[in-house]
Amino acid sequence: MNHAELVALDHHYTLQTYARNDVDIDHGSNATLYDLAGKKYIDFTSGIGVLSVGTAHPKWVAAITEQAGKLAHISNLYYTQPYAKLARELCRRTGMAGVFFGNSGAEANEGLIKLARKYSFDRYGPGRSTVLTLNNSFHGRTITTLNATGQEALHNYFFPFTEGFRYLNAGDFQALAGEEGKGDVCAVLLELVQGEGGVLPLEKDYVQAVAETCARNNWLLLVDEVQTGVGRTGTLFAFQQYGVTPDALSFAKGIAGGLPMGGFLVGEKCRDTLGAGTHGSTFGGNPVCAAGALAVLEILDEALLKEVGEKGAYLRRRIEAMALPSLGRTRGLGLMIGVEVAPGYSNKDLSARLNRAGLLTLTAGPGLRFLPPLTITWEELDQGLAVLEETLRGMEEPEFSDEVRQ
Repeated sequence: MNHAELVALDHHYTLQTYARNDVDIDHGSNATLYDLAGKKYIDFTSGIGVLSVGTAHPKWVAAITEQAGKLAHISNLYYTQPYAKLARELCRRTGMAGVFFGNSGAEANEGLIKLARKYSFDRYGPGRSTVLTLNNSFHGRTITTLNATGQEALHNYFFPFTEGFRYLNAGDFQALAGEEGKGDVCAVLLELVQGEGGVLPLEKDYVQAVAETCARNNWLLLVDEVQTGVGRTGTLFAFQQYGVTPDALSFAKGIAGGLPMGGFLVGEKCRDTLGAGTHGSTFGGNPVCAAGALAVLEILDEALLKEVGEKGAYLRRRIEAMALPSLGRTRGLGLMIGVEVAPGYSNKDLSARLNRAGLLTLTAGPGLRFLPPLTITWEELDQGLAVLEETLRGMEEPEFSDEVRQ
């Protein structure tokens, strides 16, 4: 099959819900990928943060292959070793008390919302069910997590939504304090780095104020680590850099290295909130996915996590040193990097140019977003940066009217 045939097959048989780049990917290794025609690409996307240990990592491939040959699925009506060992490892490395396994980030965040509402209902009865989230956040695409998402542009078409959410501006201490007397709040849900919103890290003092407010009012502090978790920011989870411990946190994307898996971790406070029959997931804790996740956590040791921080700093330093007319400042944590796009340029156009040139990239908010595999080599980083500079260096600068210049 060639590229044109693949595109025709897609357009004929799949719903056109994605604005796909005009690029196909067939195979690869780590952060080096190839299309059907053999063209090479450097991956600065890791499948939107999913390929935490790159493409076809030998240890990951061996783990899922062995497990697939033993047991692919049996359901949560029975005990299996992979999910139990994975739960132990996640709790050991986070200090949390228990874990629920599901399939995706949206499902994980739905679980957090259910957890918070039941925790509050058990103690206070009905009427205390509002979850506070932040403007510019992103928590998923289900009916409930869409309304938890603080972006009005994503809310159109799908009314009515699940009720029970209010939005605050990140860093607005006064608005946070104003919620304390309302009597209907059960939790605050936030991303420590707003990924889809533009890779915007929250300030540590604000996060700590949220944690203190939650503790004072017995609201649950819920942290959405779907994108920031599993080593992406240079620690296993981003909360470990903020001096707070959430009551519960969600994870997904990179946990199983390319297989669909999500879930949430809870602290001792919520250990027994969800009992038998209150929550479930048919594929949650799937043996093959759990085996892949165990391999991911083994690969993401402290030495590699330290390298994530070093490589992220290197990537940001190199990009800013290029002083490209189309790009501005960088921001982020670890290998979760946002790059500002200069006025007059389109982030979608820049990303499309880079994709065609051989560097896979993402957009977020008005800027570019880079999420390379955590295992990307220094050589692959340099190759990607070379494509970035060569592609964008020769672009014409936009023409501005006198009004825009002023």
